[in-house]
Parts: sequence; C-alpha cells; structure tokens
Amino acid sequence: MKPFKEFNIQFVGLKLGEHRFEYSINKQFFDEFEFDEFNGASLKINLVLNKKTTLLELHYEVSGTINVNCDITNEPYNQDINTDFDLVVKFGDEYNNENEDILIIPHGEYEINIAQYIYELIVLSVPTKLIHPGVIDGTLNSEILEKLEELSPRDLDDNNKNEEIDPRWNTLKKLLIDK
Repeated sequence: MKPFKEFNIQFVGLKLGEHRFEYSINKQFFDEFEFDEFNGASLKINLVLNKKTTLLELHYEVSGTINVNCDITNEPYNQDINTDFDLVVKFGDEYNNENEDILIIPHGEYEINIAQYIYELIVLSVPTKLIHPGVIDGTLNSEILEKLEELSPRDLDDNNKNEEIDPRWNTLKKLLIDK
C-alpha cells in the first residue's frame, strides 16, 4: 500500500490549540486499501486537532454517502454515513496502537498519518445489513423482490383451515380446557 502523503499531519510545527483539517474521500481512497465493497463514495472528513503540551487530541467527523448494493435485491443505492470518533495521541518509548482510542508514538516522531483511522472509521460505520430504502417503503420494483414474494411461505392460518385436524389432537385440547 502506498503511503497517503495528503493524510500526513506534521504536528511539530503547529502551535498549541485547535487546528482544523478537511479531506474529501472518494472510491479511489478505498481502492488503495484494496477494499471493493463500495461502488462509489463521496465523503467529507472534518478533523479537529487539539495540540496540547504532552498529547494530541483528534476529533474526526465523517459525513456523506457511499454507494453500495442492497443485501436483499442487489440493487445499488446511496447509504448515508454520519459518524464521529475521538483519538488521543500520546508520546512514549515505542509505537503502540493496541488501544482503539489511544495511539502511542515514539518521542522523536514529528508527524502522524491518519489514513488508516479514516478508513476504519468509515468501514465500521456502515450498517451490517444494507437495505435499499425502496424495499423498506415498498416503492422499489425489482424482479428479485417479485420472486421472493412468490417463493415466500403463505399464511399459516389459510393452510390450517383447509386441512383436517387429526382427532388425536382434539382429545389433547380437551385436557387444556378441563383444567
């Protein structure tokens, strides 16, 4: 994977206080990570870096849409993504990213690359079940939906009316009534 130079933040030259960064993310960003679950993407990242004397606080806000296929009909649609994430960057003896909310980098570092954090934030904010809005409100016309409706089990009450009940079951029902 190529390093994402535009996602490098050189914090050494920054003054103490808040600094704002904006990034635009598209499908090419995810292609660099070899992630092909999205058909397209149009996302805006707002990052607020709060530099303090002993640590850095990063607040990510993601908003926009990704184009994905519906899990039921396989029809493409735009899924809204709105999420945020806070990351604390501390300085230590060696690099450590085992904690999801705290990143420890060596004392001599002068910049951090935030591309991996943006990628993970977006991918983890996608719902586990992707359902086209037209499926939910019933406005989507699709051959797959028609076939699913055709193959779906019919109402069980209709089947019970047409079938005769085994007389042994009637005897058991009497036991419940006799209580």
